[in-house]
Amino acid sequence: MPVTSTPRPSASKCSGGPGLHTVPSEGGKVTVQYGRDSVCFVSAVPDPGFRTSTGQSDPGTLVVVFTSDDHRSQITATVVPTAQASVRETRL
Repeated sequence: MPVTSTPRPSASKCSGGPGLHTVPSEGGKVTVQYGRDSVCFVSAVPDPGFRTSTGQSDPGTLVVVFTSDDHRSQITATVVPTAQASVRETRL
């Protein structure tokens, strides 16, 4: 099973927040670290048949998308206004 990961988040960038959190979805699971003002990507593990893409237009919001031929799972992690994650499941 392919795993997408980056080195552990720097202590200064992701400090002062609630810490590590894993978010499950139909397409896979994402682990992020919440800091006071930013969300740091830790890893994404797609389920069989899913591809992974990530995007982060600003330090406070991270989007991870798992896509298969007939399904899309979008996980959005943010610290604005508070540390939280949402999952949107869509049939294609």
